[in-house]
Amino acid sequence: MSEEQEQGGVPPAQGVRLGWMDVPASVREQVEAKLGSALVDVASQAGGFSPGVAARVRTADGQRVFLKAAGPLPNPDTAHFHRREGRVAAQLPHGAPVPRFLWMLDDAETSWVVLAFESIDGRQPVQPWREDELRRVMAALNELSAFLTPAPLVAAEVGTASEALDKHICGWRLLLSDPPEVRDKLDDWSRRHLEKLAVLEAKAGAAAVGDTLLHFDMRADNMLLTDERVWFVDWPHVRVGAAWVDVVFFAPSVAMAGGLSPEDLLNLHEPSRMADREAINAGIAAVAGFFVRQSLLPAPPGLPTLRAFQAAQGRVACAWLAERLGWV
Repeated sequence: MSEEQEQGGVPPAQGVRLGWMDVPASVREQVEAKLGSALVDVASQAGGFSPGVAARVRTADGQRVFLKAAGPLPNPDTAHFHRREGRVAAQLPHGAPVPRFLWMLDDAETSWVVLAFESIDGRQPVQPWREDELRRVMAALNELSAFLTPAPLVAAEVGTASEALDKHICGWRLLLSDPPEVRDKLDDWSRRHLEKLAVLEAKAGAAAVGDTLLHFDMRADNMLLTDERVWFVDWPHVRVGAAWVDVVFFAPSVAMAGGLSPEDLLNLHEPSRMADREAINAGIAAVAGFFVRQSLLPAPPGLPTLRAFQAAQGRVACAWLAERLGWV
């Protein structure tokens, strides 16, 4: 256990960022050509689970743009997610609280992908959470759920939450077939209830059916606050499903970072407050299983804090579910 965990600290939501000069020169030249002006200032941005480049840039002719870039190293999945985000961002409706997408550069020779967005002069929510900022975020999530229902993107193109929960976010079921040495790493509560958790988790796919476009990766590091608005960024994982799914996924990260309890958070989101209790239970089981099992895997390249961050969320989700179900 790390010193940070022993002291009860929250692991940072942060990858090992590449800098702008790590981008191949040929790609940097293409970016300046698309912008029509040379870059005169590049400010790298920390935060977020990506080992790619994230930078606010200013050009010689005064443009201010936010750039995301990734190549085949250190983590090839990052470039894949950038490609998907580019396709999604180009289709998000005007008026959504999302930075305006400008263009995508996908360089076949180097396998680097660059995304350009309008630069939002905002900041991430303060961590540990301040209640006033959290309530602003939840009010914005209510508005976002309404704005993105019915989903403006076709489910056949972006996939559904149900598919993800049935095939990928099913950690308890995967643990049942994992080698014993993997299950031996589980905490006592998870080990004792593993079979029941797998049964409950299996209901999550059907429970998550809906017609809302979901961000599917809500965390503080995927939000920007300005004086006027809450902006939601990083949209590579979108799915179509029940509106409560985003809040159930968001709640463990809030509680572990000093915010409201998961139950109090649900009560601030109308679709979650109105949702069937058993559907929510199945969703929490799926979230808990995902974080618990993922936390047992080796860290992906360039993301050294990810597993600790997932483990912390898994502990919150398990405690939340145990309280709702009375499982001791």
